[in-house]
Amino acid sequence: MNKDKKAVWGWAMYDWANSAFATTVMAGFFPIFFKQYWSYGADVNMSTAQLGFGNSIASIVVAIMAPFLGAVADKGSARKKFLIFFAYMGVLMTAALFLVQKGDWGWAIFVYVMGIIGFSGANIFYDSLLPSVAGEDEIDYVSGLGFSMGYLGGGLLFLVTVLMTLMPDKFGLSDAGTAVRYAFILVALWWGLFTVFTILWVPEEQKTTASPRGVRCIADGFRQLVGTFKKIRHLKTIFLFLCAYWFYIDGVDTIIRMAVDYGMSIGFASNDLIVALLITQFVGFPSALVFGKLGQRWSVRKSIYIAIGIYMFITVWGTMMTNKQEFYVLAIIIGLVQGGIQALTRSYYSRLIPKNQTAEYYGFYNMLGKFATILGPVLIGTVGLIARRFLMPPSPTPEQIIYVGQTASRWGIASILLLFIIGAILLFFVDEEKGKIEAAYLSEA
Repeated sequence: MNKDKKAVWGWAMYDWANSAFATTVMAGFFPIFFKQYWSYGADVNMSTAQLGFGNSIASIVVAIMAPFLGAVADKGSARKKFLIFFAYMGVLMTAALFLVQKGDWGWAIFVYVMGIIGFSGANIFYDSLLPSVAGEDEIDYVSGLGFSMGYLGGGLLFLVTVLMTLMPDKFGLSDAGTAVRYAFILVALWWGLFTVFTILWVPEEQKTTASPRGVRCIADGFRQLVGTFKKIRHLKTIFLFLCAYWFYIDGVDTIIRMAVDYGMSIGFASNDLIVALLITQFVGFPSALVFGKLGQRWSVRKSIYIAIGIYMFITVWGTMMTNKQEFYVLAIIIGLVQGGIQALTRSYYSRLIPKNQTAEYYGFYNMLGKFATILGPVLIGTVGLIARRFLMPPSPTPEQIIYVGQTASRWGIASILLLFIIGAILLFFVDEEKGKIEAAYLSEA
């Protein structure tokens, strides 16, 4: 393997590593365990709101710190150092979930939030390393390779942990609950171990001039952040793209984080939902690669539009589904587009930003992504609670309570359709060629 190929694979291996957290914890076991174990006894809409607000708190923290951290990392050539710090912070918090006791939903949310901060913070610097391992002619494919490796790696570990919960006695465990707790330990080990390949194989371009240290580095980073924010306000292409991204990626991330909770809220069994997640992972592996090739051979923006349109269809269908077979079909469709829209969005943005300030601009990129994820879960939780209040009859029967809870959850998931519509409209006005000219000018300035 030559040096360039080694760097590409080292970069992609971080997606293999951290996707264990995204799949097994964020999308899979945490929502189920939170509802059935840590929020034991709470009603279905309240536990959904608690989970949604927890996701939003994590997003707020990451969104606030993302652009500043990116600016500091660019000034000090420290993108890998920041990636290592946040990645292993996430590893530690994931392992700590093993210690949270039944009914202690407050501690569960706190540890989960800290884990998301580690996961999301590391992704800022992981994304910013993409242009240093791939040229413009292959960046769409390499970005897709990362997501495809994530789907495969995350899916394989998820499969093992699912088998642990279905057959705990075969693994020497007492019950499914104990298996889930040990699954958190396995995720931490997987994430921590495979991150080593990224540390060893991915180079970081060093600045030709001496890098500032300590307080000076922070001060210079802050000044660069302020300057970049002023520039972004006047750069129509980047500004429009980030606005479009802010809306449509909110819908994507909300579906990732809240799909299992939604399925449980409308009456599906947790095992059925886990199977659906596994389907998404293994369909997503080849699909992310296909979308990467599609971006190379066709228009990247048109490919993103296809994915947005499919997500709108998924959202509408999701509000009406009534059986697990439909959930499985939706899982297949989500797998076809989820990695693709994420990969092509990341590579498309790399064409619009100056090459010597990637961490900083990806800091803004991730900031808006996390601010968007504040809106989606809160929107679902709030709309669900409001709908429940207005639909609930006086002195309801147990059957009416179940029906109203499920109907309110459907209204909640329907609300994110608006985010895809607004994102698609804004993306229409993005001029890629103008953006490339602006990025080249900023790189030389």
